[in-house]
Amino acid sequence: MKLFKLSILSVMTSLLFSSVVAQAQENEDGIDVSGTVRVNYAYKDYDQASKDKGGDVTFDMAAIKFNGKLGEWGLASEYRFYDGWQALRFGYGFYDVNPEWQLQFGVTQKPFGNPGFISNSFWFGVPYYLGFEDDYDLGVKGVYKNGAWGTEIAFFKNAEYGASRADRYSTDLYSGVVNGTEYNNEETNQLNLRQMYEMTYEGGSANLGASVEYGQIYNNKTGNNGDRYAVAIHMDASYNSWNLQLQVMQYEYDAADAIDSNKIAVAAYNWQYEIAAKAQAYSVNLAKTVTTDWGSLKLYNDFGMVTPDVADDSFDTSYQNVTGCAIAAGPTYTMIDFIVGKNMYASTRDNGHVGLPEIGDSWDKRVNINFGYYF
Repeated sequence: MKLFKLSILSVMTSLLFSSVVAQAQENEDGIDVSGTVRVNYAYKDYDQASKDKGGDVTFDMAAIKFNGKLGEWGLASEYRFYDGWQALRFGYGFYDVNPEWQLQFGVTQKPFGNPGFISNSFWFGVPYYLGFEDDYDLGVKGVYKNGAWGTEIAFFKNAEYGASRADRYSTDLYSGVVNGTEYNNEETNQLNLRQMYEMTYEGGSANLGASVEYGQIYNNKTGNNGDRYAVAIHMDASYNSWNLQLQVMQYEYDAADAIDSNKIAVAAYNWQYEIAAKAQAYSVNLAKTVTTDWGSLKLYNDFGMVTPDVADDSFDTSYQNVTGCAIAAGPTYTMIDFIVGKNMYASTRDNGHVGLPEIGDSWDKRVNINFGYYF
């Protein structure tokens, strides 16, 4: 912890120095340096210690970000420092070939599903826990935009970190032992394509799209390759102050030489867990934004469901519902979430997985409040 505090102090010092330099050179290089500090409150209704204490307040993370251009070349990067671990969220260079085309090189967001997020809350939507929301990998991506049409095509050689690391922001395949099962899987040679069309109308617009992903799964113990795929259709529509997100997707991880082909291991946020190797995932999110004199208030409800589609009939559906609000005021952004989960990783007491056989038969509840200061 002492080393972690020293790291945060050094980062903050570097951030202040970089900000001064960036401000002095603003007209020359156009590179913006910014940062974030966040704290978190968590109350778990299903945890007796949490109930006895009235929840816990902890340091969430600090981040340093770089974004800007030098002529046609640009840079975008975010590095995060958590309590006891740290990870790159993304970091890539880009080149504007022309007004329609941009090329990105490095750890960049894979184009799959609703652009950005398929969620409004701090808690993410169910696709995040499967590796299909705000996921970043190492490769090259082309971004095309012309009028209402948008196309993204990418090739990723591998994930941003080695498969044996759980201390990562994005959800990727994990290589190691989870709940007594040994996994030796690595993501490699991945292709992504996302096609979007923006339909505009009086009072708002709707972004309609479809996504496809295909890649290999390398077994680092046997040297054999399996494969994986995912497909999705999605919509992000707004009308006046309302927003509706819809997404339906199917994925399958077909790992070579698997001990149990019905499940596979993934890792994110410094932990590893198991998910159904094949499933459908559904997301329905509704939000309304209210503008105020001091900022804005966004009220939302995010619902997600994962239905396993494996040979083992004992695998059960996972559910997650998040009702909350996001408060933007000046440089602060606060998300207050009430999470209800059933057979869902991170939302339930006994079920640290997604789509596997359920332990018990309960809907678990928790409250999460995340406060962020952005500068």
